[in-house]
Amino acid sequence: MSAIPPGNVENGEKLFKARCAQCHTVAKDAPNKQGPNLYGLFGRKSGTVPGYAYSDANKNAGVMWGEQTLFDYLENPKKYIPKTKMAFPGFKSAQDRADTISYLQAQA
Repeated sequence: MSAIPPGNVENGEKLFKARCAQCHTVAKDAPNKQGPNLYGLFGRKSGTVPGYAYSDANKNAGVMWGEQTLFDYLENPKKYIPKTKMAFPGFKSAQDRADTISYLQAQA
């Protein structure tokens, strides 16, 4: 667990569009894509978006998504939840993770 720097929503939007939007949506009631819809992510338990076929690893992880859990997850998803089917290698930059989280928070 590491400290989360203040995030920048505008940069987070750019990062999300460039690195996340091909697999995830963030609009309320938008369909799942290759990954689940991330609208309402904060305060939700991992593996619980209706209609999305999660890996057993993600369904059984029991992660409650918040700023810190998402910050740690986005650094290396496969390390945080081994055997997840999320192929994204992660954001190595703490600032990029914080910016992306700020953008996601602004969507809900």
